[in-house]
Amino acid sequence: MRKAWIHALVLVSVVGLSACSPGGGGPSPSPSATTTSASPSTATPSPDTETTVPAPSPPPSSVPATAGPGKGNAELAIMVKPAESEPAQNFTLVCKDGVPTAESKHPTAAAACTALKDNPAVLSPAPRKTDQACTQQYGGPQEATVTGIVDDSPVDASFARRDGCEIGLWNAAKDVLGSAGGAP
Repeated sequence: MRKAWIHALVLVSVVGLSACSPGGGGPSPSPSATTTSASPSTATPSPDTETTVPAPSPPPSSVPATAGPGKGNAELAIMVKPAESEPAQNFTLVCKDGVPTAESKHPTAAAACTALKDNPAVLSPAPRKTDQACTQQYGGPQEATVTGIVDDSPVDASFARRDGCEIGLWNAAKDVLGSAGGAP
């Protein structure tokens, strides 16, 4: 009798949780919500078995996902403006197979070329979703633009530090923006 009550309670809990989850609908069994037994007469979960439906995944952040290593070839013009009242800093970064060439005029050229070879997508962040929540923190007045080509793909990216999402993108690209990208 106790097993029947536990089974009914678990079933009601799972159905209730799935009705509250995105997509609403009925229960969708997950590996953690069901158990199998060697004995065909006992198909109820044990009291020690986890019986909750997993929470939905958080929305993807605007921080670029690692796209994997690239060729490490780049020709970039980088402009970093530390503050509105300060002059812009302009850098040239030219990388061949992940190594800076003599044409590079960049404060941390080796780190920048390595960062681009490890993750060429760092300069191509996904467009920000209109419903994306970002922390309302101010990271500073710095702004930067990067234009050029990375591994035969055009780059035209802008960076700022106005909120948590933008700070995350800035931090991901800081090696390319040059010695902390003008940020403290």
